[in-house]
Amino acid sequence: MDFTFLLGQALTNGLIIGLLYLLMAIGFTLVFGVMRVVNFAHGEFYMLGAFVAYVCVTKLQLPFLAAVLATFAVTLVAGWLIEVVVMKGFRGDELNGMIATIGLAMILQNGALMVFGPDPQSMPAVAEGVVSLGPVVLPMSRLYVVVFSLAVLAALYGFLMHSRGGRALRAVVQDIEIANAQGIRSQFMYPLGFGIGVGLAAVAGALMAPVFSVSPGIGSTPLLKAFIVVILGGLGSIPGAALAALLLGVFESVANTFMSSSVSDMLLFGFVILMLIFRPSGLLGKAGR
Repeated sequence: MDFTFLLGQALTNGLIIGLLYLLMAIGFTLVFGVMRVVNFAHGEFYMLGAFVAYVCVTKLQLPFLAAVLATFAVTLVAGWLIEVVVMKGFRGDELNGMIATIGLAMILQNGALMVFGPDPQSMPAVAEGVVSLGPVVLPMSRLYVVVFSLAVLAALYGFLMHSRGGRALRAVVQDIEIANAQGIRSQFMYPLGFGIGVGLAAVAGALMAPVFSVSPGIGSTPLLKAFIVVILGGLGSIPGAALAALLLGVFESVANTFMSSSVSDMLLFGFVILMLIFRPSGLLGKAGR
């Protein structure tokens, strides 16, 4: 098969995957930035989002766009309640908070297993047909993923940069003590940041539901990739996460196209280890004490 075709296809698929990694990584960064807790349940919210979208489309017969919006709304409310009821006592407590999120992940995963069973569920394609972009052939369902991902990222950017709540949330992420001194209600920002963070992971799961199968165990790989993106980009750096997510998606897609997945994983994690050794602050992260 033509090398140019394979490379173009791999780059296109890599950018699509990178956008979804970006949604996961930004949500992960928001939760850590607000609560200073590593959220090990982040992958389970990805899984939860995929199941919510699956139910909305297959059971409630909603259009896919409505299903994505419903997924974000449901997980935003769920995340808000979980933060207030469960995570409130672990704000800023990294070790115990991390253990609590591991327990939360087990609860969500086993709850999904009880409700939906262990068998993978298939969701109908968002749209039929393909789009030709020069030598690259892109299924319409993946084009929808690109459009919706960019729309979500644009909405998030608008909220964070141009709304009062978004600016307050960014202030809490940057320095909570100064934010409190300026009169920002951090007690309101905690559940908001947690809800938006897990909501972004759920949207990523909803967007990938028509592309891959849906099952209770699908959250582990996206969680691992979110960790890698955050490490490469720099913990707390959203621009760094954006750059790292796109680079990771392209690298993963190109490597899997021209070599085995085991070799590509070895190269990826070798690079992550080198990054931790020589630039522990990440691509765009700030060095700290």
